[in-house]
Amino acid sequence: MSKSRRQFLVNTSLAVVGAALASCRKSAQKTTEAPAGTPPAFGTAPAVGPEVSPFTFAEAEKLVRVELTSAERAQAAGNWRNSLAPLYERRTGPRKVKIDPSVAPYSRWDPVLPGEKAGPPRDQFIWSKPDPGPLPANDEDIAYAPVTRLARWIEKRQLKSERLTNLYLERLDRFNPKLRCVITLMRESGLGQAKRANQEISVGKYRGPLHGVPWGAKDLLDTAGIPTTYGAEPFRNRVPSADAAVVKRLNDAGAVLVAKLSLGALALNDIWFGGQTMNPWLLDEGSSGSSAGPGAATAAGLVGFSVGSETGGSIVGPSMRCGITGLRPTYGRVPRTGAMTLCWSLDKLGPMTRAVEDAMLVLQAISGPDSRDLSSVPSKLDYDARAAIEGLRVGYFPGWTKESPATDVDRAALETVKKLGMVPVEVAIPDWPYDSLDVILLLLVPSLRDEMLTITNFTGHPSLTLRAGFVEVPAARSDWAPDPNNPLPKFSPPRRVPHGVTLIGRLFDEGTLGRAGLALERSFNVVGERPPGF
Repeated sequence: MSKSRRQFLVNTSLAVVGAALASCRKSAQKTTEAPAGTPPAFGTAPAVGPEVSPFTFAEAEKLVRVELTSAERAQAAGNWRNSLAPLYERRTGPRKVKIDPSVAPYSRWDPVLPGEKAGPPRDQFIWSKPDPGPLPANDEDIAYAPVTRLARWIEKRQLKSERLTNLYLERLDRFNPKLRCVITLMRESGLGQAKRANQEISVGKYRGPLHGVPWGAKDLLDTAGIPTTYGAEPFRNRVPSADAAVVKRLNDAGAVLVAKLSLGALALNDIWFGGQTMNPWLLDEGSSGSSAGPGAATAAGLVGFSVGSETGGSIVGPSMRCGITGLRPTYGRVPRTGAMTLCWSLDKLGPMTRAVEDAMLVLQAISGPDSRDLSSVPSKLDYDARAAIEGLRVGYFPGWTKESPATDVDRAALETVKKLGMVPVEVAIPDWPYDSLDVILLLLVPSLRDEMLTITNFTGHPSLTLRAGFVEVPAARSDWAPDPNNPLPKFSPPRRVPHGVTLIGRLFDEGTLGRAGLALERSFNVVGERPPGF
């Protein structure tokens, strides 16, 4: 029987302790001399590092929920510093090996099981190319327009990238004091990109639907010559020398980078060295994290789109809280080269937009392998906005629709699935084998349901979060556990905020997610409402 990740971590921790215990037995044995410059074997070098006591192990046991005896703690502590000596020598010894944080582990994780195939058989991308209608006279209407419409106005030369860029820069300046969503405003370089886009388009060198469209990057994506801070004070003045792979691909697509957007420090929560990023729909609460700035800025119409990252909910959370669309791709579809690492086997980069098809356009631009990220793999993207969705099998958990955090909006979403001709199929957890779900194309779940959020991040499956309606909340929400000493604001009457649902797809089948999401978005018909005051 396969072991869970938790069991693996516990056993790994025990194995480390076991190594410390075992090395004690070797300490009395005579060791042979190694050639000069050779790292010492475990247990043979002088002790290094700070003192470690049995109490240190007693405290560490709480983290992995194991318990050693007093004798075992004493034995492990007695030889721990000797066991660490070979590792310490690699960093401080004659060779002084320096490992940059961007260097990937020697092994890679693959969400596709050996011998299995995943993803669609063909590679095609057909978007709806809607008639955008006349260009609005009101700048606010332009700012909130989806990328699909912005792209058509730019392509038809009804809207110049420079005008659109100035519009978003002005909104970023005006609303950032309320939201605290911008770490670095890229006015000069952004306007330079916009002018180049105008020139290219004027002579017929149109690069595609993102050409000339301003966007914002979560500030863990490297930008050459521009600070990339990770939202953390110690890295406030960090200036990389090269662009992240995703940034380069969007540059190549002609998109205009106007801002490095906030993230919770080191990609945790929504609090960074500039304060807490706030939800434009409810300024009494944070925008959720860690893709806090992309969530807030996209919802408030401050950028055309943004790119965030997810390790355990950092795209889903802000998308849900701020009422936008968040697409978390299959692990391995989008390269992480030049992005801050939180967890090599879990990190994913994805689009955060105001509409489903916008997310698909961005995904198309940033997908594909990069030789510097061994976990990024070739993959096909089969998206056809015209294809029928009738008959798609959509799994759902009947018990979840009846209990918190499910709402009337979630239950209505399931009814919408039926009305659109998709086929709801009951599934169960935790006893379901993944192989049995091969005939089910999608899962519909409440967006922040912990079980599926955790499971699908660990298995690498893609998800699409989209606004499905509105709910009323009696109090501000937070990513943190309640603090009795600092209670969150309560509201009377309750406040109206957007609420989303999440679709979870098969590995590398984002095209089906996009088709189903587009149909649901059109049926929900709530995507156009804007946060008051923005």
